[in-house]
Amino acid sequence: MSEGTARRRLLLTGAGGFVGATILDAATRGGFAGWDIVAAPTGMDIRDESTVRDWVASVKPDAALHLAAQSFVPRSFEAPWETFEINLGGTLNLLQALRFSKFAGRVVYVSSGDVYGLVPDGELPVDEHRLPEPRNPYSVSKVAAEQLVLMWHRTYGMDAMVARPFNHIGPGQAVHFAVPSFASQVVAVERGADPVIRTGDIDTTRDFTDVRDVVAAYEALLDKGVAGCTYVIGSGHEYRMRTLIEMMCELAGVKVTLEQDPTRMRLAEQRRMVANAALLHEHTGWEPRIPIKKTLNDVLLDARGRA
Repeated sequence: MSEGTARRRLLLTGAGGFVGATILDAATRGGFAGWDIVAAPTGMDIRDESTVRDWVASVKPDAALHLAAQSFVPRSFEAPWETFEINLGGTLNLLQALRFSKFAGRVVYVSSGDVYGLVPDGELPVDEHRLPEPRNPYSVSKVAAEQLVLMWHRTYGMDAMVARPFNHIGPGQAVHFAVPSFASQVVAVERGADPVIRTGDIDTTRDFTDVRDVVAAYEALLDKGVAGCTYVIGSGHEYRMRTLIEMMCELAGVKVTLEQDPTRMRLAEQRRMVANAALLHEHTGWEPRIPIKKTLNDVLLDARGRA
């Protein structure tokens, strides 16, 4: 950006979450160049239409990155209506507020690779051509919100697009998610705990991408994405959770026994998963850059800081 060029204002929802915090950290390290990120006020309820409208009007954004969501799948079964109020109703409130404020910028809506549901092994990797077949209230709410955003593009001409990230991991993720949970157990073994890690089903595969690479994908979409498109975000590699645990143990220099705990065994319907982010690369040049071992090492460092 040349000297004197006006900076752009990026409205960010969900800044208090794992990915939102990573975005704010990236901005302090030179990411999102040319953007002033305006995060939603702490405690703002995306379900409150008037509050959202007043906030958007005060920000006068040049673009919006919409992350705010109820994203914990088990919670979506426990409280499906709450999940829809936040994920679908909150998205509607934001879109209406942007339209009310005569917003003319770009919107990137963050959905989830979970929308694809059960995919046969022979039909992997997953890309944007596959139709969603959601299997939980969370992913149903995401598909509905995607279509709402794309309707705004088709009907009102909004410059909007959808991102479908697959599993992303890294420092700062809540410990009820699998990788940071296992990292905390590895750190406990480092510090003298019984060298046994009790697991559930750890022989499924998933496509894991470092959260910092995912954030870089969002930045790339803000700059180079194509309106009306849906983009898969993933590493293109599938990893067994067993392998990730073994890698963390190697990085920590500990030896453990992995014991399957029958109370933790919830056999996943989806045994394998891997994504194909070729369209994102074609349109923006994005590709993942952080090696899985660096990601896991940083997760371990984060776990040590929390312990």
